[in-house]
Amino acid sequence: MLSRDKRSWISLGILFTVLFLSLIAPLYASSIAHTDPFVSTLNATININGETKQVLEASTEGLGLGVTPIGPTWNPSAYFLGADNQGRDVAARLLYGGQNTLFIGSCAALLTISLSLLIGLIAGYRRGIVDSILSRMLDVIWAFPVYLLSISLSVVLLTSGLSLGFIHIGAGSIALPIFIIGIVYIPYVARPIRGQVLALREREFVRAAVGSGAKHSTIIFREILPNVMPSVLVFIPIMVALAMLTESALSFLSIGVQPPSASWGTIINDGLALLYTRPIVALAPGLMIVLTAASLNLYGDAVRDALDPKTRGRGDS
Repeated sequence: MLSRDKRSWISLGILFTVLFLSLIAPLYASSIAHTDPFVSTLNATININGETKQVLEASTEGLGLGVTPIGPTWNPSAYFLGADNQGRDVAARLLYGGQNTLFIGSCAALLTISLSLLIGLIAGYRRGIVDSILSRMLDVIWAFPVYLLSISLSVVLLTSGLSLGFIHIGAGSIALPIFIIGIVYIPYVARPIRGQVLALREREFVRAAVGSGAKHSTIIFREILPNVMPSVLVFIPIMVALAMLTESALSFLSIGVQPPSASWGTIINDGLALLYTRPIVALAPGLMIVLTAASLNLYGDAVRDALDPKTRGRGDS
């Protein structure tokens, strides 16, 4: 088996490859595939090896009703992964979908980490009534299963959007799933950080800083925060993976990324009706989700090992 160092480098390579392919989506669609992945092309034709073919061919199964999209040509300039049931280029949509999935997952994870760090530091350091209030708020969110809470919030906010003071998020904005996913995971990060801060609060160097009359802000940012940051850095890739999976689930249920935008979850949903005729439509984004999530988890393990020498060497073969 591969050593942990090699696995971490492989996972990092996969992540950079997925990110690079997603970033070049506009270039691929306009200059290589010459297609618009967001426009239906029901009557389009392509030329393959001198033969003209319909992108959507009449079905020959059963009663002959409906159409069957063209399958993978393995030609980057002409429907490399075939078409979906609206004649759209699957490869181009896959790359554009990666942009949204990775962007939403990363932003939601950063929102979760930022708010969790703030709550954990305040609750763990102040203790008393402040800790009790914040802890009860976390318990309320914790009481709901993540996906149930995410789906419920998405269904409610999808029609009306969200208004919080001067902040307004439109119903179809990708900022909405970022906000929802970022909020529902806060207890899972804030509680461990709070526990770590509570333990650090009793350490000798913190007590010495308190005894010397140092300001609370100085103690938090100079004494406690640097000791909490290793745990925060380990949480980042894990939370990106979880947020990405949650976004894909919401988009699959049509309550995440809204048309005409696409994500890996929406593409899987598009491919459901084609599982028996063109399974690549659903399998391609599913494979991308698995590869990216697995790579993020392996990279999270590498970060943990780098920041905690006690775990280094465990699991190596």
